[in-house]
Amino acid sequence: MNAEPRRAPRPAAEPLPVPATLVDDPEPWPQGISRRATMRISDALAALRVEFPTMTMSRLRFLEDQGLVLPERTPAGYRKYSPADVERVRYVLRQQRDRYLPLKVIAEQLAALDAGQTSEPVPRARLATCDGVSTTRQRWSVATLAADAGVPDAFVADLVDAGVLRPGPRGIFEPGDLEVVHAAVRLAQHGIDPRHLRAFRTSADRQLDLIEQVVAPLREQKVNAGTAQAGSLAAEIGELCAQMHTALLRSAVVHLA
Repeated sequence: MNAEPRRAPRPAAEPLPVPATLVDDPEPWPQGISRRATMRISDALAALRVEFPTMTMSRLRFLEDQGLVLPERTPAGYRKYSPADVERVRYVLRQQRDRYLPLKVIAEQLAALDAGQTSEPVPRARLATCDGVSTTRQRWSVATLAADAGVPDAFVADLVDAGVLRPGPRGIFEPGDLEVVHAAVRLAQHGIDPRHLRAFRTSADRQLDLIEQVVAPLREQKVNAGTAQAGSLAAEIGELCAQMHTALLRSAVVHLA
């Protein structure tokens, strides 16, 4: 009986290639915040108004038009926001309020954050007073402003008497007033008293008049979109005026050296 012909051994099976790991795009800032779009525009506004009581629907839509926040859209066209979207808007509004940065610069900062080139912690929202002034206190009076700045009450009172600080009708100070007090303290260390700072207030008032002339056509449109654009434009021009003042002063000080 003839034996069956011996079959050639099968070549060892080559291991299946391991699929290349897909490299996802970096998670946009803020990382670690939910991106589930479950918030209506009214919900997003309610969250933002804790810190920014004057935030409006038109201003939120304006920031969307500028590409700073991109909410999802339902099949019916309604906007849906995620907690991460709200934090991005908070970042934009803080940069405008606290640093007077133009939207173009803020957009560049967000792009750097998205790319992981810079980092920024997500701060907690601050409480807002009944007057619409966003602070960490319920009421920022002469005493509380002085306490935060670490100066005597009399020093803040002197700034008010000199017209450098202008509290609201109920004695409430703006958040930026704390920075004014800090600068005044450093100048006082060089013998420059509050009464010497009146020229700074006069100069700021003149620049404000100029800014108001520029944004007046937008404000006269009496539509929400125009009002939102006017606010952003005013913040941008204000920053440019500050840069111009700094550049001129630095140029003049060089000659003293």
